[in-house]
Amino acid sequence: LRGLGAEVAKNLILAGVKGLTMLDHELVTEESCRAQFLIPVSNQGQNRAQASLERAQYLNPMVEVKADTDRVETKPDEFFLQFEAVCLTGCSRDLMVRVDQLCVRNNIKVFCGDVFGYHGYMFSDLGQDHNYVEEKPKVVKPKTESNDGPEAKKTKIDPNETTMIKKTACFCSLKLALEVDWTNEKAKSSLKHTPVDYFLLHVLLKFRTDKGRDPHPESFEADAMLLRQIRDDVLEAMGLSSELLPHDFVSYCFSEMAPVCAVVGGVLGQEVVKALSQRDAPHKNFFFFDGMKGSGVVDYFGPK
Repeated sequence: LRGLGAEVAKNLILAGVKGLTMLDHELVTEESCRAQFLIPVSNQGQNRAQASLERAQYLNPMVEVKADTDRVETKPDEFFLQFEAVCLTGCSRDLMVRVDQLCVRNNIKVFCGDVFGYHGYMFSDLGQDHNYVEEKPKVVKPKTESNDGPEAKKTKIDPNETTMIKKTACFCSLKLALEVDWTNEKAKSSLKHTPVDYFLLHVLLKFRTDKGRDPHPESFEADAMLLRQIRDDVLEAMGLSSELLPHDFVSYCFSEMAPVCAVVGGVLGQEVVKALSQRDAPHKNFFFFDGMKGSGVVDYFGPK
């Protein structure tokens, strides 16, 4: 229930889902109050999920909102199987891969997301066969008995009428999406179309695994040095040049910025609603946002 988690929770509650459980074992800090709007400033020291509950429930009394104060890592498999969709923010790479594999085997939609300074991402895995419908303008076929010439016999699109088209999308797993072999010729050819934020994500998830936390402004110098070292190690292991991420990348990936949380949280919440309602084409599978460029970029990634 940091900045991004609060945005996603708010969007889903306002959308009118049946029920939502907010899971967070961390305590409210001064930074928590700055990054997210569900926690009153006076609630410092309380559990983050519990402190967010009152304002979250007030958004829509028709939605059953619950707060769970356990650590997500301690939750057994059965906990995740009670939901139709699971959204993970601020979690380790190993945990996200574990939950993704578990949920998709049981036909549960999985979403992951994070915000690091000016950068943010979301990932969705809706399984091997995600069925949905897409609304399209209705094509009007000409009447066979028409004698008005060749123009009258052409099919026409009527913008005032629509029809629902059934479609199916196939998603790759998070594990597969993160373990691309960049020495492969096919992967090399797609490198120029892959946003650098994908590689930045690898670096930041490795930092989170190694340090058990995200880069923090109070330890900027030490964390910046470690981030650059991780960048070199991660990209070298992939067989790629460290120049993919410029030297100053560390200046833009500390803390959660509320505007970036709002953008990524809006996309994430929308994708969850689309997946549950099975309406409209889903993003497949990454969405990356770079606040330095001032715009969001949708990228399709992974095996076709």
